[in-house]
Amino acid sequence: MKIKVTEKTYEEVLALPKQKHVQPKRPAKFWGWLLKTLSASDLKATDFTHTEKNMDKLGKDEPCLVLMNHSSFIDLKIAATLLYPRPFNIVCTSDGFVGKEGLMRTIGCIPTRKFVTDTVLVRDMLHALKKEGSSVLMFPEASYSFDGTATPLPDSMGKCLKMLGVPVVMIKTEGAFARDPLYNNLQLRQVKVSATIEYLLSAEDVKTKSAAELNEILKEQFTFDNFRWQQEKGVKITEPFRADFLNRVLYKCPHCLNEQTMEGKGTKITCKHCGKTYELTEDGYLKAEDGESKFTHVPDWYAWERACVREELQNGTYRLDVPVEVCMMTDMKSIYKVGTGRLTHTAEGFRLTGCDGKLEYSQTPAASYSLYSDYYWYELGDMICIGNTDALYYCFPSEGGDVVAKTRLAAEELYRMTREARKEKRKE
Repeated sequence: MKIKVTEKTYEEVLALPKQKHVQPKRPAKFWGWLLKTLSASDLKATDFTHTEKNMDKLGKDEPCLVLMNHSSFIDLKIAATLLYPRPFNIVCTSDGFVGKEGLMRTIGCIPTRKFVTDTVLVRDMLHALKKEGSSVLMFPEASYSFDGTATPLPDSMGKCLKMLGVPVVMIKTEGAFARDPLYNNLQLRQVKVSATIEYLLSAEDVKTKSAAELNEILKEQFTFDNFRWQQEKGVKITEPFRADFLNRVLYKCPHCLNEQTMEGKGTKITCKHCGKTYELTEDGYLKAEDGESKFTHVPDWYAWERACVREELQNGTYRLDVPVEVCMMTDMKSIYKVGTGRLTHTAEGFRLTGCDGKLEYSQTPAASYSLYSDYYWYELGDMICIGNTDALYYCFPSEGGDVVAKTRLAAEELYRMTREARKEKRKE
């Protein structure tokens, strides 16, 4: 999938009219049927099956909040199939509206800016549920998983559920990540996909439980490991490209400790500095070609990288400083390519400068619990996005290697460290 990109100067983009807010509308039944119909061929190709748990508790015309784990683009096709003919609005990233705002609103999409505080979103969801009588589909993880495990959920989810006050349904997929992991450049594997749709919480449950209790329930639901699932289920992935670009996730060598020297190609990932090579086996394990295997599990390697990043932050050595191509989003007509700049990230947060000195934007570590970052974003390249309600800045590193995953890890750890420091200060 591609996105409309227009070249403009930074000043021209700032002068554009601000995007106007539009309330969501209940999508016509035709659009639900069309989404389901268009999804049929892809689901058939994956031998898709599903199971239902306690769904008889949900009234036929009762609006609900549908939460779903986010593994790949097939997620929406699964939801469209399982929820039909129930009308539902879809919370989705605002850049998904670019160049097709009318269509996206017609089929019931509600735009939001990933990892940017969005008070309007809850009001839009309430409008869809209470005024339009439509259910709402939401992917609370907001971004696809890099390593096949759950990405952080916002602490505000429990409060959000209580504000909405409707039943909660959970859709959990298996096989979707293995079929199309984000790092693999949209190369599809032959993997069966299944899903479970479950009536998770009644409106009374939401009302009587505390926000903290609801957060714990959601945390349990959003705990998974797709590589472990593959191993335990005996799922074989035989494609010869299964390790292509795995270096985007496993960017640091656990043997020589060098970064940006890893290369994922074919079925193997190799450190170009020390020569250590691992095979990503057909059943999802990592196996060293010679000598010791520091890690046999992709998420364990990724967790080690997270620990390394936290250590760098604690001892003051962490720093990202890379030249970037800069695109901006201020409306839904286009993504605007405004020039080049420099993106830095330290314990103080993000700083983006560029456009011949005209652009300067800073973002504190407390601004967001995670980071909107992506691989091969709309087929343009690996991307880091920062910004606020006025503008989003999509930064495409032109040097520095595989920095996207490390930057997301650093943003998440910085947020946690900031929260921990505040708690300790309150105790004093």
